[in-house]
Amino acid sequence: MTSETGTFGDVRIAGRRVMLQPHNCFACGTLNAHGLHLALHAGEGRCWVDTELSARFEGWEGIAHGGIISTILDEVMAWAVVEHDLWGVTARMTVEFKKPVPIGRPIHGEGRVTSVRRRVVETEGVLTDEDGNVLARAEATYVGAPEDKKAELKARYGFVLVPDEDPAAMPGLVDPS
Repeated sequence: MTSETGTFGDVRIAGRRVMLQPHNCFACGTLNAHGLHLALHAGEGRCWVDTELSARFEGWEGIAHGGIISTILDEVMAWAVVEHDLWGVTARMTVEFKKPVPIGRPIHGEGRVTSVRRRVVETEGVLTDEDGNVLARAEATYVGAPEDKKAELKARYGFVLVPDEDPAAMPGLVDPS
C-alpha cells in the first residue's frame, strides 16, 4: 500500500497529508525524541498511517507492545475527527488485539468517523499487516473542545491538510516522517 491512498474495507480514497507545527505529541509530534513520529494522511472522514515499528516499541520479543498499538489506533481515529472541525480528547476507547503485531514489518493503521452528534464523535479503527490481515480493531468516542479551546488548538498546531504529493507546499509546517 502506498501512503497516497488509504483503504478501509473495500474503499480507496485519495489522501492529503496532515501537516502541523512542531510539537511534542508522542504519536505525531516531531519534537518528542522517543515518539512514533507518525506521518498521517486524511481524507473523507478517515485518517491513516503506514509505518514500521522498531525494537524500542517491543513488548514480548519480536512483538509490538499493546500500548503502542492502542496509541496508533487512537491517533488515526482522533485525526479522522479533526476533518469534521472538531478538536478534543478521547473519552472512551476499546481495543481488540486479534494477532501479534510484528516488529520491523510494515503495518497500516486507519480510523474513520462512524457518527457525529454535536461535539461527540464515534469512530472505529483497524490495524493491518502488509497482506491485509487484521491485527487489531478499536472503537472510540471523542469529545470536542469548546469553540475557544478549539481556536487555541488550531493556532498552536497550525493544522493543514495538503495534497500527499506536495507536503513541502506549506512552509513552516513539518512532516514527521
